[in-house]
Amino acid sequence: MIERKKIKVLIVDDSAVVRQTMSEILTSDPDITIMATAADPFIAAERIKEEVPDVITLDVEMPRMDGITFLQKLMSQHPIPVVMCSSLTEAGSETALRAMEYGAVEIIQKPRMGTKQFLEESRMRICDAVKAASLARVRPISKTPFKVTPKLTADAILEKPSSRAMIQTTEKVIVVGASTGGTEALRVFLEMMPPDAPGIVIVQHMPENFTTAFAKRLDGLCRITVKEAEDNDTVIRGRALIAPGNRHTLLKRSGARYFVEIKDGPLVSRHRPSVDVLFRSAARYAGKNAVSAIMTGMGDDGARGMLELKQAGAYTIAQDEASCVVFGMPKEAIKLGGVDKIVSLDHIAGVVLREADK
Repeated sequence: MIERKKIKVLIVDDSAVVRQTMSEILTSDPDITIMATAADPFIAAERIKEEVPDVITLDVEMPRMDGITFLQKLMSQHPIPVVMCSSLTEAGSETALRAMEYGAVEIIQKPRMGTKQFLEESRMRICDAVKAASLARVRPISKTPFKVTPKLTADAILEKPSSRAMIQTTEKVIVVGASTGGTEALRVFLEMMPPDAPGIVIVQHMPENFTTAFAKRLDGLCRITVKEAEDNDTVIRGRALIAPGNRHTLLKRSGARYFVEIKDGPLVSRHRPSVDVLFRSAARYAGKNAVSAIMTGMGDDGARGMLELKQAGAYTIAQDEASCVVFGMPKEAIKLGGVDKIVSLDHIAGVVLREADK
């Protein structure tokens, strides 16, 4: 029997405790092995000369050279999938978001002391992030399953609708889901939106405290307003709401008014926020008045929800494989039969707007 090739990881972090904890978390997955650890980028560079890892986990703030500078040098000379780690301070979150622009594939939260549930959720997220990164298409700058907690569906947050949503409404609404590679994909998508675009609600898999900075950055780049969603925010034309990290976001409606509900709850499809939860709520409360898009990302979050949206009469779009960083979530939605149209990233906004104007 041929043994499956493991994903080789280089851990770069100045904290010995974090290096040890990350090593324990990652090696709990039989598909991952630790190639080496390094206390700073200079040591990491020597390790890479000896052997090239499949994925690097990289701290932001380190002595001798910060992680952002190292990332820029690495991606310009020898592109390797990088997962950025952060302690999630407000300043650090903005720095980590800049790292995504420089070529980092994913952001993960450093392990910290906490409950058993928190540590288990962290393990799943970290291992999934590394696996996603190993599949990513990285470009220069110019599996044996392991034991986990049960993988929950959107049923854990919202019951499946038993009837179709109200047919008549004054507005269309756009719902979007993304994960690995989604920060850049969403920038491209939202920059194409005109000032009077229909209201948009987005779930991007991202840790707590990152989404505020992410929304602020997009708000400065786009013609529409972009903000982190707050409970009871109205979904209005010219505004996109980003689901806050670590909170589920649901679309609701009162009369012709769409709004969002922010709530706690278990991981759904291994994520919180979950695309499946948003899409199910849109199927229930918007139905044929919704237009949805599922973008780059690993796993299958959003696939079932997109099928429910299509069954409720919504128009559904998936990003194509060629333009995805990881063709996981769109692929699973397509396999389930929940997608009306498959298009490249550059064309998603145009299709969404066309369908929303019908």
